[in-house]
Amino acid sequence: MMFAVAMTFIDQTIVSIAAPDIVSELGLSSTGMQWVINAYLLSLAAFFALGGRLADLWGPRRVVVAGTLIFVISSVLCGCVPSGDWALTWLIIFRATQGMGAALLFPAALAVVVAVFPVARRGRALALFFGVTGALTAIGPLLGGWLTAWTWRSIFWVNVPVAIVALILTVLAHIPDRRRAETLDVKGALLIVAGMGLSVLGFQQAAAWGWDSVATWACIVGGLAILYVFCRYELRAPGRPLVNLAVFRDRAFTVDALVLFFAMLAFVPVFFFASVYAQVSLSASPNQAALYLLYFFAGFALASQWGGRILDKRGARPALRIGCALGAVGFALWAGKLTDLSMHDQWPYVALAGAGIGFILAPASTDAVNRAIDASYGEVTGITQTVRNYAASVGLAVFGTMLTHTMTDNVEQTLRERGVAPDTERSVARQITETVTGNADARVPTGDGPVATATRDAMSAVRLDFAEANQWVFYGMAVVLAIGYFCALRHPGGRAPDVSPPEDAGRPSRAASPREGDGR
Repeated sequence: MMFAVAMTFIDQTIVSIAAPDIVSELGLSSTGMQWVINAYLLSLAAFFALGGRLADLWGPRRVVVAGTLIFVISSVLCGCVPSGDWALTWLIIFRATQGMGAALLFPAALAVVVAVFPVARRGRALALFFGVTGALTAIGPLLGGWLTAWTWRSIFWVNVPVAIVALILTVLAHIPDRRRAETLDVKGALLIVAGMGLSVLGFQQAAAWGWDSVATWACIVGGLAILYVFCRYELRAPGRPLVNLAVFRDRAFTVDALVLFFAMLAFVPVFFFASVYAQVSLSASPNQAALYLLYFFAGFALASQWGGRILDKRGARPALRIGCALGAVGFALWAGKLTDLSMHDQWPYVALAGAGIGFILAPASTDAVNRAIDASYGEVTGITQTVRNYAASVGLAVFGTMLTHTMTDNVEQTLRERGVAPDTERSVARQITETVTGNADARVPTGDGPVATATRDAMSAVRLDFAEANQWVFYGMAVVLAIGYFCALRHPGGRAPDVSPPEDAGRPSRAASPREGDGR
């Protein structure tokens, strides 16, 4: 199962490293490139709940195989994107179907792993699961840097041999595949996909439409309204709902979900912003940018194992508090060093930020599953992963908007100091922002005009402007982790009640509930 989900973790980071080359060859804007990345994350968030439910209805083995096939076919098509006007649309569509395949695959795979281990050993088991897959995420930037030197299209094609091996291992594992005789909540699935898609669209397009735009707030408020309708419908849905919202009555589960939400606002977006910062402000190559991100995962991998042991011995509350505190401090100190433009000076704070996230993810995810004993493992992992990936989509959109606006204001001030006319500085600043954010190469404007000359002279200052803009983003990540810390303080503590693992390790099953047998 770890090998099966390897592709989904690698793909969360590998595209960020290749982003400048993709933008350069296909002529995309920085906003368009963010949508290529965000389409994958949004699709993950939108379809995870459905993937968890399908794992219960169809059996985890079938869903793992189906998700793997959808993912790898979409990967091949992403690598075959044609140049021209359809390039952006093509990439967004098949990145979204990639996300759909991952959303089917991951909850089913995780449900199998959870069902194998009793509660007393589950913390270390899932710490290993998330630690190894997190290490695979770290391989993404390194692999991306190496493959991009050949062609950026290979970052998608590399999933083919991984998928083949994953399918072979899935067959060899002989996973039992028992299905449930229940119906799928189609209306609930449509509502959650529409609500998440519309709300994240509003956050993402705020950079282009502006926060004072009616369209921006129509999307955000409209999407949240649909999600509210979804929640109301699920509470009254006939038969088995897509998401059993009753699990949120457990305070520990709710706190786990909130901490995961705030942690993921920073976790996935940091890959995109840190890799582009390294290439723009530090003038690093894609491979050097990948090594820069490895500092983060060095802290993440060590803390993930430690957090799993804390969960097994003392429960989730200590790990969550330590993780949020370390993460907030780490991101804040990291932000303060960005304008020094020295990779060597930053690595301790990069590793500290990674350690904070490592203490959070596995313990919070595992404790949430352990607490929700009245729901199937597939369903609960679908809920927690929906929360995680929706937060990642929102984080990328909000922080991307923050970066774009701050960078444009900084560059505008830089051009003003170099004598660019006020009536042109805003438009030129926007062009530079899109170019620098999307392309981390050393190209400078050509021509003998005053604007081109001033821009060439300002390139070193623009690199510092970009670092200053990223400071606001990283301080924002520190703030959201600080909010996560205050949420962690509300965790009731203790360990979840120990329940015997299901007889059929391949089938997520409901644990006995005191309410069973009373007709409800």
